[in-house]
Amino acid sequence: MPRTSFGLVLANRAVVLGAIQARDLIELSQQAEASGAFDALWVGDSLLAKPRLEAVALLSALAGATSRVRLGVGCLATFVHRHPLLFAQQWASLDVLSGGRALLAVCLGGPDEQSAAQALEHKVMGVRSSERVGRLEEGIQILRQVFTGEKVSHRGGFYQFEGVRIEPRPVQRPCPIWIASNPTGLTWKGGASASDAAVERGLRRVARLADGWMTNKVSPAQFHEQWARIARMAREEGRDPEALGRALYHNININEDRGQALEESKAFLDTYYTSKFSPAFVEGWTVAGSPARCIAELREYAAAGLSHISLRLASWDQRGQLKRFLSEVVPALAGDA
Repeated sequence: MPRTSFGLVLANRAVVLGAIQARDLIELSQQAEASGAFDALWVGDSLLAKPRLEAVALLSALAGATSRVRLGVGCLATFVHRHPLLFAQQWASLDVLSGGRALLAVCLGGPDEQSAAQALEHKVMGVRSSERVGRLEEGIQILRQVFTGEKVSHRGGFYQFEGVRIEPRPVQRPCPIWIASNPTGLTWKGGASASDAAVERGLRRVARLADGWMTNKVSPAQFHEQWARIARMAREEGRDPEALGRALYHNININEDRGQALEESKAFLDTYYTSKFSPAFVEGWTVAGSPARCIAELREYAAAGLSHISLRLASWDQRGQLKRFLSEVVPALAGDA
């Protein structure tokens, strides 16, 4: 089985919440890189629904503070709000500044019914919730075109332009664009699934358009089943599924008392998402318990076929949890291949 890499999710919303300082994110990222345990750093994205340090600005700071790890946004929920040409220049600039380490995972963001703040976010940006799929797909198409560095024209349903060349050109060629989605475990619905038709469309979108898939709130068995569907669809689209990345966005809390680990995780996630998740929802989204249990659960996910697991420390004690992960979990996983 190929090695499964790990990424550290930085809690950039925690700065807005006052739980940590911006400098803490820089220091955590440097510690994560120096440990050799992580191949990537990830940050989240939101404008009004879940405010935080802006993703591209933060990743640009991390580009100067690190030298090896990939720098990812998972997911760019405001992708449907951003004009693709301006964003293309921003993202290409990040790729240049980081020496070709940028990793983009776009997503639809939440619908109006998720929350009043989410509905307001769409409204102030002039985007209807019903337009999100079309804007995401067209935005990906435009990025693919302008990342070539050639002069291009485009006439789509939302954007039109003639003879445009965006510079700088990304270092990576092609510059990877992943899609993040969790159609069978919607966060805003407490983990409920979308309709069968919506799930089919979402998985097909990954197979047709993306260089990789990032998902969450799935068990190892569920991931294995859904990835098999995407792989079949990719072959139908004339694409090689083995060339596509597959990542899990998950939480971890290391504590010998699993009940306490899940309780702390729930308190963290409820505050982070301004929500009130059920204990079952949190348990399905978190590796929790003793180091031995966390090791076993991570190995189950790796065996399901994941190429990457990004982990958010589901605790306000970010440094303490990172220390435990590096000293009590990583050594056992280091020899896995």
